[in-house]
Amino acid sequence: MLGIIIGNASVISIVALGKGAENFTQDQLEALGPNQLTVYAGGDWDDSGPFRDYPVITLDDVDAISSQAPAVKEIAPQINRGQQLTYRTRSNQSDVIGTTPGMLYVRNLQMAQGQFLSPIDIQQSNQTIVLGSTLAKNLFKDETALGKMIQVGNFNFRVVGVLAEKGSSFGINYDDYSYVPITTMATQLSGRRSPKGIPIDYMELSAADSAGVRTAAFQVSNILTSRHGRKDFSLFANKSFQDLVGRISTGLSLVLGAIAGISLLVGGIGVMNIMLVSVTERTHEIGLRKAVGATPKVILTQFLIEAILLSVFGGFIGIGVGTGSAFLIGVFTPLKPGVSAGAILLATGGSGSIGLIFGVVPARQAANLDPIVALRGQ
Repeated sequence: MLGIIIGNASVISIVALGKGAENFTQDQLEALGPNQLTVYAGGDWDDSGPFRDYPVITLDDVDAISSQAPAVKEIAPQINRGQQLTYRTRSNQSDVIGTTPGMLYVRNLQMAQGQFLSPIDIQQSNQTIVLGSTLAKNLFKDETALGKMIQVGNFNFRVVGVLAEKGSSFGINYDDYSYVPITTMATQLSGRRSPKGIPIDYMELSAADSAGVRTAAFQVSNILTSRHGRKDFSLFANKSFQDLVGRISTGLSLVLGAIAGISLLVGGIGVMNIMLVSVTERTHEIGLRKAVGATPKVILTQFLIEAILLSVFGGFIGIGVGTGSAFLIGVFTPLKPGVSAGAILLATGGSGSIGLIFGVVPARQAANLDPIVALRGQ
């Protein structure tokens, strides 16, 4: 039974682990924002080779997309700079993001205290800042952060909001981020200017729903290509990554499940070998039964039932071990393995089939024993 137990436990735990890895990755992508698109400066080369001048995306491009792309629900341009944030004697290094109010929706952020950046903050280039939860704790400890003044670089900023805890995604801790008006970032912190307007690092956009992601990407691409005269940008969709991750995870689960299924095959060979030994050791019993009238069919059925029962009971124990392993993985790792009914049915059916298939050879050998030879052999 041990081979069957190990085989079934392997199938269930590996399939559950693959599902947990897929769920974890999908959750990480979803945490970046619903139905998100990301647009960077830089794209294809033109006929003369590399770009003749450095490609940029500006706030004017963002305004054009906002007014001309109906499939785009929210848009959040960004300028990112690492800055030292100081409150009294405490300081903390943070990625300061210059952005707009649309960031709240695009990044799927929630407020714990106060409010996010307002349109007035953008228009007037106010020195206001919103802190991530971890950053606020590091700077203010048990004090209330709202309304306090902190130093960002060489400038003083007023805290207008603290975000709810969001956690990490792909190794990035969003709770250490801080957000300021993008106009303030451009004019005071980064000093970015260009004849084409205020250049941004990139923009994140959200479609109204998953069905509109492709339409939003098409509209954004057309607008930017028309404004720039060429495709000097790159556009990525989270949904494409999610679909790709799903396909990869499914393929890996099938491969790992097949590898685990080899354990079942090995367990079946073990059942066959043990049953063959059993036939050898029980030749007197078999001979005696046949001498008092048992037919070869009865002997065949007896040994098949024994083999199937060994495999099925081993399968049930393996299901328990595999389910328990999946539970422990969920407790001690960030993965959330899912034990599916399909995996359990596959393991149970597989173990029963293994017992039937590999029990045929020893059962036939037992059924074909000559009762006189069997009795004499004992």
